[in-house]
Amino acid sequence: MIQHRIVLASAAGLVCAFLLAACDSMNSGASGTSAAGVAPVTSAPATSAPVGGEASGSGRTASTVTVRAEAVKGGGSVVTDGKGATLYRYDKDRPNPSRWTCAGACVKTWIPVIVSDSVQTVGVDKSLLGTVHRGGRKQLTLGGWPLYRYVGDTGAGQLNGQGRGGQWYAVTPAGGQAAVTG
Repeated sequence: MIQHRIVLASAAGLVCAFLLAACDSMNSGASGTSAAGVAPVTSAPATSAPVGGEASGSGRTASTVTVRAEAVKGGGSVVTDGKGATLYRYDKDRPNPSRWTCAGACVKTWIPVIVSDSVQTVGVDKSLLGTVHRGGRKQLTLGGWPLYRYVGDTGAGQLNGQGRGGQWYAVTPAGGQAAVTG
């Protein structure tokens, strides 16, 4: 009789553990500061060529993403991907803990930067990079801010998303809002 109760208590404990794990995996706002949520980051030499495999506008996951600091007209610098596309942050998102709010129709215009493997950096402090869970995938963060590409930027170095709606800004290498005009 006692063995039967021990087995039932153990089974109930396992069920609770599985339910808690399932609930946690459904949390869309996971912190980019946990060891499990941070994408492996490597530094690339400043002279390296852009790495292929950047995520396209479809939101597909890239195996290796490169982020680099690029100088812009008027001074300052912004962060771009390996193909030169400007990366943006959204003021309605939150950096600590990392939390995205752009969803639905928003992600058709502002494409989340999704990563699966490693992130190479050029001129960006790799300790500022992390990820936040987004529908079973990992969105890259910088300074805690989730990163996006703007569908209206059709070529390298464009800043067409800068200041859109008073809430979208090119991101600086430190994760701040770029003061440049698009």
